[in-house]
Amino acid sequence: MLKLVVLISGTGSNLRALLDAIDDSRNSEQPIAAEIVAIGADTPKANLALAAERSIPTFLVQPGDYPDRAAWGDALLEEIQRWEPDVTILSGFMRLVPPRVVDALSPELLNTHPAYLPEFPGAHAVRDAIEAQVSETGATIMIVDNGVDTGPIIAQQRIPIHPEDTQESLHERIKIVERELLTETVRNLALGTINLKEIAA
Repeated sequence: MLKLVVLISGTGSNLRALLDAIDDSRNSEQPIAAEIVAIGADTPKANLALAAERSIPTFLVQPGDYPDRAAWGDALLEEIQRWEPDVTILSGFMRLVPPRVVDALSPELLNTHPAYLPEFPGAHAVRDAIEAQVSETGATIMIVDNGVDTGPIIAQQRIPIHPEDTQESLHERIKIVERELLTETVRNLALGTINLKEIAA
């Protein structure tokens, strides 16, 4: 059973989709052999109620409770490692994790991104794609490194941009694909058909 820790900052919509996909697969011919053993957050505004609904343990590590970013990162790493996950997923986690965290966890540290990397890295990928007036963007699952959305790519898919799209409408369609890619990535990790160390090499 693949053990996952997932970190969120917001509503956790991708996380909910992953939880539902794992649950829905239990009685299928191809169950996803993965378990989310803990859900962490960097803000009390994050939707940790998702975890309470399913009796999943949670932890909250707020940057403001620590003297600097490095100390926050050390505390975050300690909480993650306490659960001994096989893979840690940043799912709408809106902070760059410090290098010490990346070095300790990567390549078993994954992130979702609402663009077809290396196009439109950074926190405003959806806005940037619309402002660039391109015809398509995408969604990406990647290994986290110490750059900004520069890690090795695991899976990605193109998504068309419609003339009437707003940031909100485009982002909603991207999220649908992100959820599918994330679920398939977890499934393949559990099956052993994705080897993160090979991808990162």
